[in-house]
Amino acid sequence: MASTGDPLARHYRRLLLSYPRAYRRERGEEILGLLLDTAPAGRTRPTVREALDLVRGGLRCRLGRPASRTVGVWAALTALICGLFTAALAARLAWETSRPQADRAEASQIFGTVLPDHDLGEIHVPPALFVMYNQPVRWQAVPNLLGGDGGEYRESSVVASAAGVPPVPATRTLATARQRLRETGWHLDRDVTRFQDCATCEAAQPFTDIIASRGDTVLHLMVSPGHPPDPTYLMVYLQRRTPALVYPAATLAGLLGAAAGWLFFGWVSRRTDRPGFGAALAVPLLGTTVLLWWLPVLFGVPWTVRQLVRAPHPQWPPLWEWLGQPTFGPLFLLGTVTGLLGLALAARPGRQRTPRTRAAAG
Repeated sequence: MASTGDPLARHYRRLLLSYPRAYRRERGEEILGLLLDTAPAGRTRPTVREALDLVRGGLRCRLGRPASRTVGVWAALTALICGLFTAALAARLAWETSRPQADRAEASQIFGTVLPDHDLGEIHVPPALFVMYNQPVRWQAVPNLLGGDGGEYRESSVVASAAGVPPVPATRTLATARQRLRETGWHLDRDVTRFQDCATCEAAQPFTDIIASRGDTVLHLMVSPGHPPDPTYLMVYLQRRTPALVYPAATLAGLLGAAAGWLFFGWVSRRTDRPGFGAALAVPLLGTTVLLWWLPVLFGVPWTVRQLVRAPHPQWPPLWEWLGQPTFGPLFLLGTVTGLLGLALAARPGRQRTPRTRAAAG
């Protein structure tokens, strides 16, 4: 047995932790002895290649099913989707560090400075940072949020608009807005003119979007010609920028979630690699969970990209929207149910041999 004081042995023992506990109990000392016997004299640390080989072998061993060619693919899909969901959850929690949306006084001061020639009328201030149907999401609304109305869940905005006959030409409105934004410390992130078809117009009409940011606030100004049935020629929005804590929180949680997903999948895979009705039923149930959790992503990513291409956005959509959540909440919930059923079956103790069976085996 290798001495516990040997630094090389200690490093190898740490790397062998990537193998399942039962495997280490059975063959750990044998593998450690082989590694030490083949190591050159005087080496105190494993090489990078040795370390990677041991970790890779240990992770594969945790999956069990040595004859399977697809277990690694299923494990990777499970780990990735677990990492994405935990990252999205951490991102949403980190959003709680954001300031509330601007109040009416702050918004009125900003709008009056940037658009001095226009009467924007009433300024609509949202009741919460995230809303559904323009209302805060309370516990009683959670069933609707996850049961089909999740597409209405979004970050709120302070909104004001102007309609009717513009008091000044659109070119003057845009020039004044750009000048005032620069003078008051705003950074112009995007300034684009796009053309959109109008059913009541002879030709496509220009829509100009200006997106500017200052501190943790993002301003989105839209100037259009304004034609019936919608005579609105100016819209302006204020939002809070994504808090800086969101990115490290999502990254760390995503890595931890992916690692936990891989290890958990390995435990389930080894538990179900045995004869019996429960183990046989657990496998398709858990496979259904992975598919149901990935389906919203397959819909959510193209939809989000399409929305970004069609019109400028003040900032990137949050991670959970890329994952199709909570829009496709029913699929996620159904996958969670099948997953829990599969886990319950996988966690059942295996059938024990009777004394007669053990005697016959001996």
